[in-house]
Amino acid sequence: MTRTLDVDYLVVGAGAMGMAFTDALIDHSDARVALVDRRHGVGGHWLEAYPFVQLHQSSAFYGVPSTLLGGGQLQQHGPEAGLQERATQAEITAYYARALDRMRETGRVDFFPNSDHDGDRTVVSRISGATFRVPETCRIVNAHYLAPSIPAEVPPPFGVGDGVRVVPVNDLARLEETPSQYIVVGSGKTATDACIWLMARGVDPDAICWVRPRDPWMFNRALVQPDLTIFLGMAADLMQSAAASTSLEDLFLRLEEHDIMLRVDRSVMPTMAKAPTLATWELDLLRTIEDVVRRGHITSVGRGKLEMIEGTTIGIADDALVVHCAADGLKYPPLVPVWRPRDITLQPVRAGFPCFGAALVGYVEATRADDDEKNRLCPPSNYGDSMAQWAEMNVRGTRATLSFSAEKDIKQWADGVALNPTRVTPDQPSSAALDDARARLATHTRPALERLDALVRGARSGPREK
Repeated sequence: MTRTLDVDYLVVGAGAMGMAFTDALIDHSDARVALVDRRHGVGGHWLEAYPFVQLHQSSAFYGVPSTLLGGGQLQQHGPEAGLQERATQAEITAYYARALDRMRETGRVDFFPNSDHDGDRTVVSRISGATFRVPETCRIVNAHYLAPSIPAEVPPPFGVGDGVRVVPVNDLARLEETPSQYIVVGSGKTATDACIWLMARGVDPDAICWVRPRDPWMFNRALVQPDLTIFLGMAADLMQSAAASTSLEDLFLRLEEHDIMLRVDRSVMPTMAKAPTLATWELDLLRTIEDVVRRGHITSVGRGKLEMIEGTTIGIADDALVVHCAADGLKYPPLVPVWRPRDITLQPVRAGFPCFGAALVGYVEATRADDDEKNRLCPPSNYGDSMAQWAEMNVRGTRATLSFSAEKDIKQWADGVALNPTRVTPDQPSSAALDDARARLATHTRPALERLDALVRGARSGPREK
């Protein structure tokens, strides 16, 4: 028998974006919500992430708007002393469990774990087989449109021969037999985490072979902090650099001069610009790995060899352990209006900071009635992958920020939310550095957006970035 739920919203996906949206919605309306996820709990991919993962960004920028993740403290010890704390996997999953408890205590949120949404208005439990339906008046919220793929849940994107040891990055923490060589496959944050974790456990850098199909640009973590002077100073340098840039490569080199962007190998121009944050101490460690394979993607792994897409064969140790860090991670589906007649599709709004974007959509949904007006205030932004996509992300996100920040109530709400990297708190101290950053942003933002727009258009009409 199918039971009809008395709810106003069906939020499909209880990961970071679904939780942030729901938290903001229920705090600014009397809406009733059914929250659905295929996993056993809330928190999305964090429930399956590798055990040594940490947020690459400050904890304060992640989570739900009502509740600060962590204590908002600076690290007191170690190589990142003075930077904002970064939560571990265990801390993140515990935080989301507490956030769900808070939502349930309102009496207006029900959670349906281990359940599938049929794409229409029906939800089916994988455990009991029970079926639930939501009424026609219920809005469907697609909170999994950008759900990431992670190595624990997808197979390696290459063939594996007999007798070859290939493990997802999760299994590094459970090894029982030491190989003579580690083959780390992937170019992004997961691969850098794996390399750094291995070296922190005493693995010699010469025992690591890093298969890096594309070299990545990464943000300097010290400049992406919940400190308005630091963050706006970085943003001002970014806009000033963009306004003067003659090409996308020139833009990134200018950002490197300002210590905003980092690259592992300064002799190679990166083409990947997902731009997670990286600490300079991590960069120093990564640069000690000299065995780097830049021959494109692996097609297959055999005993003692890697077969590459360009047809070459790379020799490796017979007992090498291949570490799969090559899942898609960020997704790049077409941008769609956040509000459509059929659903609400959560996407980033400002450049990066997806939790803030989802929370903003929840607040706007709770406080506005007209979907066209909501879409005007919250146009979607893409994630970065290539340099051109990163530039486009900043154009879209900056224009969206100018749009929603012009609304007095949204500005007041956003200034009270730690997820917002540019929030102005009542006790915000003034300083010459902050005044300078604001003045430079006022001067350079408009010409920077025009220049970035032109560079993105040029990249689209020119040779495709690889």
